[in-house]
Amino acid sequence: MEAGLKPHADEQTRSHAATAEDARGRVVDGVYRTRHKVRFVTAASLFDGHDAAINIVRRLLLASGAEVIHLGHNRSAEEIVRAAIQEDVQGIAVSSYQGGHMEFFKYMYDLLQERGAGHIKIFGGGGGVIIPREIDELEAYGICKIFSPEDGRRMGLQGMINYMLEQCDFPTVTEVTDEPARLRARDEQAIARLITVAEQEVARGERRYGALFDELRRANPHVPVVGITGTGGAGKSSLTDELVLRFLEHFPDKTVAILSVDPSRQRTGGALLGDRIRMNAIDSPRAYMRSLATRGSKSELSPAIEDAIAVVKAAGFDLVIVETSGIGQGDAEIVKVCDIALYVMTSEFGARRSSRRSTCSTSPTSSSSTSLNGAAPRMPCARCASRSNATATCST
Repeated sequence: MEAGLKPHADEQTRSHAATAEDARGRVVDGVYRTRHKVRFVTAASLFDGHDAAINIVRRLLLASGAEVIHLGHNRSAEEIVRAAIQEDVQGIAVSSYQGGHMEFFKYMYDLLQERGAGHIKIFGGGGGVIIPREIDELEAYGICKIFSPEDGRRMGLQGMINYMLEQCDFPTVTEVTDEPARLRARDEQAIARLITVAEQEVARGERRYGALFDELRRANPHVPVVGITGTGGAGKSSLTDELVLRFLEHFPDKTVAILSVDPSRQRTGGALLGDRIRMNAIDSPRAYMRSLATRGSKSELSPAIEDAIAVVKAAGFDLVIVETSGIGQGDAEIVKVCDIALYVMTSEFGARRSSRRSTCSTSPTSSSSTSLNGAAPRMPCARCASRSNATATCST
């Protein structure tokens, strides 16, 4: 194969299948334990508010050790595929009860093939809405598996999850090829693959590509990094979304990359990477988002965060936002990787003396108080602010 050419989707699939066959996981207490770190994007399809089934699936995937990027309901094929590529996942799981499943699943498959991501496997279900004849047609088209009510009775819920995990138990990246060259054009798949390589190197305790990441750090060192941290549920993701919206509105020629971290479960290694569900402003070619898990780092950041920042800086983004997982009083790792840190808390954060004991309060940070019903002033949305020349405010 000539250098610089992407392998055909079928070749990619065969390569991943061969790799997985050489290094399969095993079933422990009825649960398939993957050998590789498996990531899924989960969602309910466009015009579909029935998310009970996909919520059960993503919880079982999480409990079985997968990292799950959950998008929620009413998501288009474009949104799902772009998220899957940016997140460098092995699988997509979608529930569809709206009657348009034939077109929806085929369109997702076609988009993946067009964008060189044919290795990503698609799983779906729709109860009795998707009839056996349609299941056969979709699977013949290239969909990995459409689960039927009969599959549920025969395999059970965990059996279905085990099948999905086994089919996706392969590495998305085995070596770096032309990704650094594609990085300069902000190729989203190249960015995602290099971040995955950074995570793999941390997991293996090696620096096979250490020289590459050192070079990436030197490529564009002056890009500003904003760190957003705070307690769990304080509204970090909602505030990040608002900041991204305002940035894109006010600077139409600028780009932004968001690196969002959520905690891994200590017992299973799974992680619910749910910040994308709050991000309504990232549906733009000028925005890139990647979710990372802490993966045993014992802090609020991924152990690969510095290399991930280097990758998006080298890709030429004008601003980098790093959002941490929820923190306590003694966590301030974010200040080591950013130029300015924003500490987010609710208006009812507790005694004033307790807030002063927080490590972040002694670091050079800004603070923001979010509130639904409290006295903290609400920020006008970017579009309203631009129309009325209003000044965005926050409570400090």
